[in-house]
Amino acid sequence: MNAKIGRLERALDALAPRGRDCDLCPRDCRGDRTLGSSGFCGMGDRAVVAQALLHYGEEPVLSGTEGPPGRGSGTIFFSGCNLRCLFCQNHQISWGHQGKALTDEELAGTMLRLQDEGAFNINLVSPTHLILPILRALRLATERGLAIPLVYNSNGYEKSDVIERLAGVVDVYLPDLKYRSPALALRYSGAGDYFDRASAAISEMYVQQPDLIVDDAGLARRGTIIRHLMLPGGAEDSKAVLDWIAGSLTPSLCLSLMSQYHPCHKAPEEIRRPIAAEEYRDVLDRARELGFENLFLQPEIFGPDDHLVPDFRRPQPFRWK
Repeated sequence: MNAKIGRLERALDALAPRGRDCDLCPRDCRGDRTLGSSGFCGMGDRAVVAQALLHYGEEPVLSGTEGPPGRGSGTIFFSGCNLRCLFCQNHQISWGHQGKALTDEELAGTMLRLQDEGAFNINLVSPTHLILPILRALRLATERGLAIPLVYNSNGYEKSDVIERLAGVVDVYLPDLKYRSPALALRYSGAGDYFDRASAAISEMYVQQPDLIVDDAGLARRGTIIRHLMLPGGAEDSKAVLDWIAGSLTPSLCLSLMSQYHPCHKAPEEIRRPIAAEEYRDVLDRARELGFENLFLQPEIFGPDDHLVPDFRRPQPFRWK
């Protein structure tokens, strides 16, 4: 038996029973997912997929450097969310649940199609609340030849004991670490325990996949990359996030420091503006003071033609330059 298939089966054996009284994420809704949509995420026992496509806008170690029509990251955008930030740029699918419910066979076929199209990896966007159908589909796809790296692209609001079960299944962890402040996490994401949960989960991710390993083409084979999206007026909280990473993990860890915030959906008045260049520079200075060297950076200011906010009503949600 393929070693990864064995790990997938063990993960399913441990996690599948928890879907009937669901405690798979920190919301602890306790709904029976096998009976249909329930709980905070609004999802049932099937994965709902909004889009599955070659994506060119991730970090270069995931998407490559060529851009369209290059090969890209084989990205699957799942609908629903266990966090639902007020400012979410993917609100059409995280809040609106736009997408199609797929059988396990169909989701496995989607993964294999992306591999056949030349994807560098399978990039699972917002997988937390749909981990059971994802694992079932991965088992089928792996049996049929899925062999490219698996990226777990998460908002960070996870249970560390669930992440423990993914050891040997996930090749690259790509979590957000959104907040250090419980007050900000409560206001913008309704999750005052966000940092406690995310920091424990990310610590487990780092234990499993500590160092970013790339191949001869510069593409990630395994490792952990932490993303932090800066919020307007939130420079001090951003610096506190970096302080924790450097002090509790290591400043040698790969950090993606993101300036792309755009006010979307239900963003409150105080964050209805882009971040300022001086805010980004201030946090970047702290990152360098702390010794972060493996940095993925974005421009200090994004212009109106930098189309980073997707429109999932379109066949191609992103407008590539």
